[in-house]
Amino acid sequence: MNKKEVLREYFSQPEIELAYNKSFSAERLNVVRDIFLFSCFTGLSYADIKKLRRSEIIIGVDGGQWISTTRQKTESLSRIPLLPIAIEIMNKYEHNIKCLHGDLVLPVLSNQKMNAYLKEIGDILEIKKQFTFHCARHTFATTVTLTNGVPIESVSKMLGHKSLKTTQHYAKILDKKVSEDMNALKEKLKIMSQKAATNVSSAHKDNKTNK
Repeated sequence: MNKKEVLREYFSQPEIELAYNKSFSAERLNVVRDIFLFSCFTGLSYADIKKLRRSEIIIGVDGGQWISTTRQKTESLSRIPLLPIAIEIMNKYEHNIKCLHGDLVLPVLSNQKMNAYLKEIGDILEIKKQFTFHCARHTFATTVTLTNGVPIESVSKMLGHKSLKTTQHYAKILDKKVSEDMNALKEKLKIMSQKAATNVSSAHKDNKTNK
Protein backbone atom coordinates (compact mmCIF):
# COMPACT_ATOMS: atom_id res chain seq x y z
CA MET A 1 0.00 0.00 0.00
CA ASN A 2 1.19 3.50 -0.82
CA LYS A 3 0.96 6.02 2.01
CA LYS A 4 -0.74 9.23 1.02
CA GLU A 5 1.54 12.20 1.68
CA VAL A 6 -0.03 14.71 4.07
CA LEU A 7 0.65 18.40 3.53
CA ARG A 8 1.76 19.73 6.89
CA GLU A 9 0.82 23.28 7.70
CA TYR A 10 3.34 25.77 9.02
CA PHE A 11 3.44 29.45 9.90
CA SER A 12 4.90 32.09 7.61
CA GLN A 13 7.25 34.79 8.96
CA PRO A 14 4.44 37.43 9.13
CA GLU A 15 2.23 34.96 11.05
CA ILE A 16 5.03 34.24 13.54
CA GLU A 17 5.51 38.00 14.06
CA LEU A 18 1.76 38.49 14.50
CA ALA A 19 1.66 35.87 17.28
CA TYR A 20 4.86 37.18 18.90
CA ASN A 21 3.72 40.81 19.03
CA LYS A 22 0.19 40.14 20.29
CA SER A 23 -0.55 40.72 23.98
CA PHE A 24 -3.61 38.77 25.17
CA SER A 25 -5.85 39.88 28.03
CA ALA A 26 -5.96 36.31 29.38
CA GLU A 27 -2.54 35.32 30.79
CA ARG A 28 -3.13 31.63 29.97
CA LEU A 29 -3.14 32.56 26.28
CA ASN A 30 0.15 34.47 26.61
CA VAL A 31 1.74 31.41 28.25
CA VAL A 32 0.48 29.00 25.59
CA ARG A 33 1.55 31.39 22.81
CA ASP A 34 5.06 31.52 24.34
CA ILE A 35 5.31 27.73 24.51
CA PHE A 36 4.12 27.45 20.91
CA LEU A 37 6.74 29.98 19.76
CA PHE A 38 9.43 28.14 21.76
CA SER A 39 8.59 25.09 19.67
CA CYS A 40 8.72 27.20 16.48
CA PHE A 41 12.28 28.27 17.33
CA THR A 42 13.60 24.95 18.68
CA GLY A 43 11.73 22.29 16.71
CA LEU A 44 10.85 20.38 19.87
CA SER A 45 7.53 18.55 20.03
CA TYR A 46 4.92 19.05 22.76
CA ALA A 47 6.09 15.96 24.67
CA ASP A 48 9.75 17.01 24.50
CA ILE A 49 9.08 20.58 25.71
CA LYS A 50 6.87 19.30 28.53
CA LYS A 51 9.69 17.16 29.94
CA LEU A 52 12.51 19.62 29.10
CA ARG A 53 14.53 20.45 32.23
CA ARG A 54 16.82 23.36 33.04
CA SER A 55 19.63 20.84 33.48
CA GLU A 56 19.28 20.02 29.76
CA ILE A 57 20.27 23.58 28.81
CA ILE A 58 24.02 23.37 28.32
CA ILE A 59 26.86 25.51 26.98
CA GLY A 60 27.62 24.36 23.45
CA VAL A 61 30.83 24.28 21.40
CA ASP A 62 30.28 27.91 20.36
CA GLY A 63 29.93 29.15 23.93
CA GLY A 64 26.19 29.72 23.51
CA GLN A 65 23.23 28.01 25.16
CA TRP A 66 22.12 24.71 23.64
CA ILE A 67 19.38 22.20 24.33
CA SER A 68 20.70 18.68 24.84
CA THR A 69 17.80 16.27 25.27
CA THR A 70 16.56 12.84 24.25
CA ARG A 71 13.43 12.81 22.10
CA GLN A 72 10.59 10.92 23.74
CA LYS A 73 9.24 9.49 20.47
CA THR A 74 12.45 8.12 18.94
CA GLU A 75 14.82 8.14 21.94
CA SER A 76 17.35 9.89 19.71
CA LEU A 77 19.56 12.71 20.97
CA SER A 78 18.67 16.27 19.93
CA ARG A 79 21.25 19.03 20.34
CA ILE A 80 19.86 22.42 19.36
CA PRO A 81 21.55 25.85 19.59
CA LEU A 82 19.07 28.26 21.20
CA LEU A 83 17.97 31.20 19.08
CA PRO A 84 17.48 34.61 20.80
CA ILE A 85 13.65 34.40 20.89
CA ALA A 86 13.80 30.92 22.47
CA ILE A 87 16.22 32.24 25.15
CA GLU A 88 13.94 35.24 25.76
CA ILE A 89 10.93 32.96 26.31
CA MET A 90 12.92 30.55 28.51
CA ASN A 91 14.17 33.39 30.73
CA LYS A 92 10.63 34.77 31.04
CA TYR A 93 9.64 31.68 33.09
CA GLU A 94 12.85 31.40 35.09
CA HIS A 95 11.05 32.16 38.38
CA ASN A 96 7.75 30.45 37.56
CA ILE A 97 6.69 28.30 40.57
CA LYS A 98 5.83 25.23 38.46
CA CYS A 99 9.17 25.46 36.65
CA LEU A 100 11.17 25.95 39.87
CA HIS A 101 9.56 22.96 41.62
CA GLY A 102 10.07 20.61 38.67
CA ASP A 103 13.37 21.99 37.29
CA LEU A 104 11.35 22.62 34.11
CA VAL A 105 12.07 25.13 31.35
CA LEU A 106 8.42 26.01 30.67
CA PRO A 107 5.07 25.56 32.51
CA VAL A 108 3.45 23.30 29.91
CA LEU A 109 -0.25 22.47 30.29
CA SER A 110 -1.99 19.26 29.22
CA ASN A 111 -2.04 18.53 25.49
CA GLN A 112 -5.83 18.93 25.39
CA LYS A 113 -5.71 22.37 27.04
CA MET A 114 -2.77 23.50 24.92
CA ASN A 115 -4.53 22.71 21.65
CA ALA A 116 -7.83 24.20 22.87
CA TYR A 117 -6.09 27.47 23.80
CA LEU A 118 -4.11 27.47 20.55
CA LYS A 119 -7.40 27.30 18.64
CA GLU A 120 -8.63 30.26 20.71
CA ILE A 121 -5.44 32.17 19.87
CA GLY A 122 -5.86 31.34 16.18
CA ASP A 123 -9.40 32.75 16.23
CA ILE A 124 -8.22 35.99 17.89
CA LEU A 125 -5.34 36.40 15.43
CA GLU A 126 -7.66 35.41 12.54
CA ILE A 127 -5.20 32.77 11.35
CA LYS A 128 -7.19 30.21 9.38
CA LYS A 129 -4.58 27.43 9.52
CA GLN A 130 -4.88 24.40 11.78
CA PHE A 131 -3.31 25.90 14.89
CA THR A 132 -1.86 22.88 16.73
CA PHE A 133 1.46 22.03 18.35
CA HIS A 134 2.46 19.96 15.30
CA CYS A 135 2.30 23.17 13.28
CA ALA A 136 5.08 24.71 15.44
CA ARG A 137 7.56 21.90 14.77
CA HIS A 138 6.85 22.13 11.04
CA THR A 139 7.38 25.91 11.24
CA PHE A 140 10.86 25.37 12.69
CA ALA A 141 11.75 23.00 9.85
CA THR A 142 10.44 25.26 7.08
CA THR A 143 10.13 28.99 7.87
CA VAL A 144 12.80 29.24 10.58
CA THR A 145 15.58 26.98 9.23
CA LEU A 146 15.33 25.64 5.66
CA THR A 147 13.92 28.90 4.25
CA ASN A 148 16.84 30.77 5.82
CA GLY A 149 19.45 28.52 4.26
CA VAL A 150 20.20 26.09 7.11
CA PRO A 151 21.40 22.83 5.44
CA ILE A 152 18.89 20.00 5.54
CA GLU A 153 21.44 17.73 7.28
CA SER A 154 21.67 20.19 10.21
CA VAL A 155 17.86 20.55 10.37
CA SER A 156 17.49 16.77 10.39
CA LYS A 157 19.95 16.44 13.28
CA MET A 158 18.22 19.16 15.34
CA LEU A 159 14.81 17.58 14.75
CA GLY A 160 16.19 14.26 15.97
CA HIS A 161 15.27 12.44 12.75
CA LYS A 162 16.96 9.08 12.32
CA SER A 163 16.69 9.31 8.54
CA LEU A 164 17.28 12.26 6.21
CA LYS A 165 14.27 11.08 4.17
CA THR A 166 11.97 12.18 7.00
CA THR A 167 13.36 15.71 6.83
CA GLN A 168 13.27 15.84 3.02
CA HIS A 169 9.48 16.04 3.26
CA TYR A 170 9.86 19.64 4.41
CA ALA A 171 12.00 20.47 1.38
CA LYS A 172 9.14 19.18 -0.80
CA ILE A 173 6.75 21.53 1.00
CA LEU A 174 9.09 24.43 0.24
CA ASP A 175 9.29 23.39 -3.43
CA LYS A 176 5.49 23.51 -3.56
CA LYS A 177 5.57 27.01 -2.02
CA VAL A 178 8.20 28.13 -4.57
CA SER A 179 5.97 26.78 -7.34
CA GLU A 180 2.92 28.65 -6.01
CA ASP A 181 4.88 31.90 -5.63
CA MET A 182 6.33 31.65 -9.14
CA ASN A 183 2.92 30.91 -10.66
CA ALA A 184 1.55 34.01 -8.92
CA LEU A 185 4.48 35.98 -10.34
CA LYS A 186 3.78 34.62 -13.84
CA GLU A 187 0.19 35.88 -13.58
CA LYS A 188 1.40 39.35 -12.53
CA LEU A 189 3.89 39.48 -15.39
CA LYS A 190 1.20 38.29 -17.79
CA ILE A 191 -1.07 41.18 -16.73
CA MET A 192 1.85 43.63 -17.07
CA SER A 193 2.60 42.28 -20.55
CA GLN A 194 -1.04 42.63 -21.59
CA LYS A 195 -1.15 46.22 -20.29
CA ALA A 196 2.06 47.05 -22.15
CA ALA A 197 0.67 45.57 -25.36
CA THR A 198 -2.53 47.61 -24.91
CA ASN A 199 -0.54 50.82 -24.38
CA VAL A 200 1.57 50.18 -27.49
CA SER A 201 -1.57 49.51 -29.53
CA SER A 202 -3.21 52.73 -28.26
CA ALA A 203 -0.09 54.77 -29.03
CA HIS A 204 0.05 53.29 -32.54
CA LYS A 205 -3.60 54.26 -33.16
CA ASP A 206 -2.98 57.80 -31.86
CA ASN A 207 -0.04 58.20 -34.24
CA LYS A 208 -2.18 57.12 -37.17
CA THR A 209 -4.94 59.57 -36.17
CA ASN A 210 -2.46 62.48 -35.87
CA LYS A 211 -1.06 61.77 -39.34
